[in-house]
Amino acid sequence: MALALTDYLTHEELAALNRRSDARAWWALSVNWGLIAGAFALAVAWPNPATIVVAVLVLGGRQLGLGILVHDCAHHALFVRRRTNERFGQWLAGWPMAISLPAYRTYHLAHHRHAGTPHDPDLGFVAAYPVPMASLRRKLLRDATGRTGFRDQRLMLGRMVQQRNWAMLGPWLAFHAVLFGVLAAAGAWWAYALWWVALLCVYPVVMRLRQIGEHGVVADRADPDPRRNTATTLVSWWERLLIAPNHVNWHLEHHAAGGVPPYRLARMHALLRARGFHDGHDAVSHGYRDVVRRATRVRVNA
Repeated sequence: MALALTDYLTHEELAALNRRSDARAWWALSVNWGLIAGAFALAVAWPNPATIVVAVLVLGGRQLGLGILVHDCAHHALFVRRRTNERFGQWLAGWPMAISLPAYRTYHLAHHRHAGTPHDPDLGFVAAYPVPMASLRRKLLRDATGRTGFRDQRLMLGRMVQQRNWAMLGPWLAFHAVLFGVLAAAGAWWAYALWWVALLCVYPVVMRLRQIGEHGVVADRADPDPRRNTATTLVSWWERLLIAPNHVNWHLEHHAAGGVPPYRLARMHALLRARGFHDGHDAVSHGYRDVVRRATRVRVNA
């Protein structure tokens, strides 16, 4: 039976939640790029091990943030107009991360259609959870040491070159040329390497934690009810900064109503929580430490 949000929210509340705001969309993009610029500026102005580590951590979180903005624009849920979502989602978020927004939309909407079924294309990322703690440590170590990131980037670049996908490869190379040029003009060409260190060693870690938090710690991945196959994570300020950018932690709410803009999901969560939407469902994690705990619980039938 399909979940009826109107059992918990009025039509007026749903209309308000679905309202897009260009001002809030531009703010989201500005914050992401501002944090990227600030991370580079911190490392360049005061180059020392501490500032470089902070810069790399922030860059990795904001690289995920750019991917999340592509996701939001693929749903036409960031800006008011569809064309604005398409154009700026691709230019300002997709190309720097080598993501084709139309191709991503096709893949991702299949995930929404088939969540809670064996046909979910994202199922392979989370099907094994929960896993022993030792297994999760090995996965995170592969991520943090760059092995996962190097593999993924090599495959991605190889596909683009093999397919002669100049429509994606050209803008991606242009972004890197501009980034290197700006840093070199500032007398800090070496800081360009921070983008790659973050992409290879931090981005895979936060991607894995995000995937686990969304669909790896759920009650039943084979149940069509999003309260059973999807989870939300309540996060602190530093988790929002480094692991869960752009409201991506409100994932149950997103699956319940994919058109709600990300900047209204917290309000949606509060309304649903007050109306009993979550009652009887273990679908909310309290931070990523709790996500890890849930992801390594011993199976009852083990």
